[in-house]
Amino acid sequence: MYFDEIVKDVFQEINSLEGRGEVASYIPELRKVDPEKFGVYLSTIDNSGFGIGDCYEAFSIQSIAKVLSLSLAYRMLGEKIWERLGVEPSGTAFNSLVQLEVENGIPRNPFINAGALVISDILLTKLDHPKEDFLAFIRSLSNNSKIDYSPRIATSEKNVGYRNVALCNLIKSFGNIENEPADVLDFYFNLCSLEVNCQELSNLFLFLANDGCTLSGRRVLGQSQAKRVKALMQTCGFYDESGEFSFKVGLPGKSGVGGGIVAVHPKQYAIAVWSPRLNHKGNSYKGMKFLEEFTTKSQLSIF
Repeated sequence: MYFDEIVKDVFQEINSLEGRGEVASYIPELRKVDPEKFGVYLSTIDNSGFGIGDCYEAFSIQSIAKVLSLSLAYRMLGEKIWERLGVEPSGTAFNSLVQLEVENGIPRNPFINAGALVISDILLTKLDHPKEDFLAFIRSLSNNSKIDYSPRIATSEKNVGYRNVALCNLIKSFGNIENEPADVLDFYFNLCSLEVNCQELSNLFLFLANDGCTLSGRRVLGQSQAKRVKALMQTCGFYDESGEFSFKVGLPGKSGVGGGIVAVHPKQYAIAVWSPRLNHKGNSYKGMKFLEEFTTKSQLSIF
């Protein structure tokens, strides 16, 4: 892989930066994570891979899981899914209640918390055993039976998830949640608690780099559906910093407050970065810096 040297060089450059930002302190279990961790793994659609740093240490992917839950719900519901969700950037914080009130309980997009709660509600309705079936979907994507939820992180989030409780009940009041809010929230907290390492995360997202197919040829999403999921990652994957990421990095991506970021270059690769210190927008400080430098030096972006 000619990417190897670029990944090494950029990793060393970014790793030497002063550790700015703070870990996500509002979730007690995430507060315990070593803020100096830093790992990168790149997987290509020709089945090559390269990793560096703490790339084999598992971490909570948090909101990155929203891309995977959307993919499963989209596959099951098709275009009808957009009757319950928008596709526009929110321009507000990921846990804002303001737009929901004005827009009658229709979340702006699937990646803000409100949108992910609606997706969780859809999966609760569609799946016979929601938590088990969603986990089976994740394991099949990665061909890894060891990926699992973290009960301690899910419990930690549930114990302090007051705003998510408010969001879910507000959406329910507008009729856009079908199931009991407590059940929707339990599923949501669990999907956000998924733990993987950078290698596993980049492999999970290769189906989006490969037009909706796994490397073994199994179709996960239709080509048009995969295109639309990537478009949402491009425009909404970093909340109210999505424009900045698109401007500086130029790839569809998704962040999580666990410090992870995954980005996809169509027909090329998926790359995962983990560094727990977050900037003021809630995105990994070093992760954002790394991907900006990586696409600059590789001269590869979608633009």
